[in-house]
Formats: sequence, C-alpha cells, structure tokens
Amino acid sequence: MTAKSTPLAEALIDRQLAGDVIDMALSGGADFAEIFVEDRQTAGLSFLDGRIKNAASGQSRGAGVRIFHGTRAVYAHTNDLSRDGLLALAKAVSQTHRGSDKLVRTVFAEAAKPRELPFWQSPFQISAERKISLFEQADKAARAVGSEISQVDISLSEQLQNVLIANSEGLWAADVRPYIRFNLSAIATGAGEFQTASDSPGALRGFEFFDGLDVVDLAEQVARVALTMLKAGYAPSGKMPVVIDKGFGGVIFHEACGHLLETTSVATGASVLAGKLGQQIANTAVTALDDGTIEGAWGSLAIDDEGAPTQKTTLISNGILESYMVDKLGARKTGYAPTGSGRRESYRFAPTSRMRNTYIAPGDYSLDDLLASVPYGLYAKRMGGGSVSPGTGDFNFSVREAYMIRDGKIAEPVRGATLIGNGADILMKIDMVGRELALAEGMCGSSSGSVPVTVGQPPLRVSEIVVGGR
Repeated sequence: MTAKSTPLAEALIDRQLAGDVIDMALSGGADFAEIFVEDRQTAGLSFLDGRIKNAASGQSRGAGVRIFHGTRAVYAHTNDLSRDGLLALAKAVSQTHRGSDKLVRTVFAEAAKPRELPFWQSPFQISAERKISLFEQADKAARAVGSEISQVDISLSEQLQNVLIANSEGLWAADVRPYIRFNLSAIATGAGEFQTASDSPGALRGFEFFDGLDVVDLAEQVARVALTMLKAGYAPSGKMPVVIDKGFGGVIFHEACGHLLETTSVATGASVLAGKLGQQIANTAVTALDDGTIEGAWGSLAIDDEGAPTQKTTLISNGILESYMVDKLGARKTGYAPTGSGRRESYRFAPTSRMRNTYIAPGDYSLDDLLASVPYGLYAKRMGGGSVSPGTGDFNFSVREAYMIRDGKIAEPVRGATLIGNGADILMKIDMVGRELALAEGMCGSSSGSVPVTVGQPPLRVSEIVVGGR
C-alpha cells in the first residue's frame, strides 16, 4: 500500500476540546499549558531456534497535560480521552498552583501542511507468513556459518505512533511515526564456553525497510562474530591507543558525553560541561552533532514531543562547545534557545531534553591510516554495552569484537576487552577521525522514558585509554 499524508490531529482530539483543556489548565494562574495526545499501535514477533516463540500486539491511547509556573512544571496524564476525563485532569493540574484565577481563550494557529508519511508499506498489513520467511532465511544463514552456532534468536518489533501537541502559545502540531526494528543474536558454543553476538538495525520507516536490508548477510556477519570471539584468546590490560570502528562505537560519545550536554543535567549544574559554551572541551579533530532531520533514521522526528520542528544541532565544532540540547523547560531554566530536543517515551511521561541521531562528524583518514598509526594497541570493531556515571561521565564499556593491532596491522582476535575512562577526558584524546560515517540504532533511557536514538561515528583513534582484560 502507499500511505498518504493525512491530517490526523482531529482524529485524536478536536480543537474545541483541546482549547477548553488548555484554558482549564491555565485557570489557576499558570503561564503556560500544553496537551500531548497519543495513539500507539505495537506488534512484535519472535523466532527462536526455528520456530515462533511469541507474537503480541497492542494499542494504547492517552493524553498528558503540563503547566509551567516560571521554571516549575507540573505534569499529569490519563487514558480517559472523554471530555469529562480531560477537563478533570486539567483542573487537577491547575490547582497545584495558587495564583490569581484567570479566564483564558486559547486560539490555535493553522496547522502546518501534513507531511507525507515516511513509509509506503504499513507493517501492520504485512502477512505473518512473509515475516516468518525472513526469520527462516536468517536462521538458516546463521547456522550455516559453523556447527558451533548453537542458538539463533530473532525478533521483529513494529510500532505506529500518532501524536498531537497543542499549547497555550497557539501551537497545533501533529506527527505520524512508524518504527521498525529487526533484532538478531547468535550464540556460539564450544569447549564448555559460549560467546554471543547480535545486531539490531531499525528505521523510521514501514516494511519497505527490508528492501534495503539483506537479512542473510546480517545473520552471517553476526554468526561469524560469535564464532570468532569463541575461538579468541583474552585481551591484555593496560593503557594503550585504541582504534574504535564506525557505527556503534559512537555509543561511548552518546553515553559518556551526550547526556552531559542535555539541559536535563546542564540546568541543575549536574553536568561537568555546564557553563562551558565557547570553550574547548575536545580535541580539534572532534566535531559532534545531534541531528533529528536525517530521512528515515531511527532517531529522527518531524517535530519533537513539544511540537517544535526538529533540527540539526552542532554540539561541538573543532573541539569547541557550541550548543547544548535544549527542551522548552530547559530553555526557561538556562536561557538557551530550544533545539527541538524535547522527547518522551509516551503520554505517561513529561518531555525532557534528549538526543536524536548523535554522531561524531567525518574526518580526513581511512581506517588503514588509523591502524598504521598504532604500533601496538587495540582495534575495537564492535562495541557492546556499559555503565556511565551520569554526573562525571566516567564509563566502562565492553568490546564485543576486538583485535590486537601489531605494527599497524590487524592481528589476532581477543575477547573480554573493556574500555575504561572519562567522557571529558576521552574527547581530548580523540586525535584522528576517519572518513566513513555510520550510524547504529539503540534505545536510550532517561527521566522521560525510553526513546529511539541512533549513535554514530567514523572510525577514530583514541591516543590512550585504559583497556581492561584478563
């Protein structure tokens, strides 16, 4: 099917009711009020060892009302979208502040022309048989890599989110967001040990996402990583230069540095990067961006969850801190201009400043150049998960696929490697950046829930970092 653009706002709530709700929320003396209405369809299908493990689908609907009193915010939500239910919610919110009662009549601007929906094939209209065929192809390909592949776990998650945001400034904005993600993991077993590898590509698209995804190639790559790491020796430990490859390597910047640039932490002074606009916080080789406008990218949006148009925000330019990621409340608290970064998991959460597609920009070097510059060190081809101290940026990340670098060349595979450091420190030690940018999909959790994001970078060299091994 071909999806057409459609004005979905009135399908969620009519203008008269939205205006009455906002006026009621303002009646206790608040200086700003907003309603966020959401309708979300979800579906999931999982496949384990050659058979369907689970199938689930659902739908949720609800709304949240938020008011500001200066820099103080109050938020409440409900799944009762009746007139009485929404007005009762707005009244309860309005009574959290004892100000002068006021009578308000909110007038909404005309909605912008609805965008063409960024998908052509609704995943909810694709047969289960077609999806299972993809699972079977991937399962067969992964197992063909080696007899040591003992388990293959595959799943597909689909989501269609319709949102409307209206506020007392006259904003009236709606968006439609189709999300799709394919998850595949493989376990290699031998000599009483096992190693797991996985990949989870996704997009802000419909089922045509699979037109550009070779599930057989993906499965073979994942299985090879698991098998390689099963047979690898353990990584050495100590300080050494590390080349981190493109794509999910950007998770270190996202976790250890990106969160420090959100006004969620900047406004309270909890971030070590607060108050450093215009200062050098990274090596001159580093330019970093947070871009919500990349067509079809997993972390992209037409508008954020406060109704602001999304944008491309340069965070760091040649080592100089240029901008934070700023939501509406964060702008009030800091005085910085909003950057279209207000995001939330669902109507059950108030929005806060969040990342979208966050990446280090391409530089001047090939991967071979980076490797050649390292006499002895570690090549981190695929990063895994880790932990970060939110206030300081101290981090510890596992490396899922790693190799030693000897005399400027990739040498033997090693397992069990971790990278240990500090976000602000590592920014200064990224001294060579490659040319080939890649993004990788993930989910990011914070005070406004879990939201789709991408991380990314070209290959890059960290001049020195602590590598943990056996």
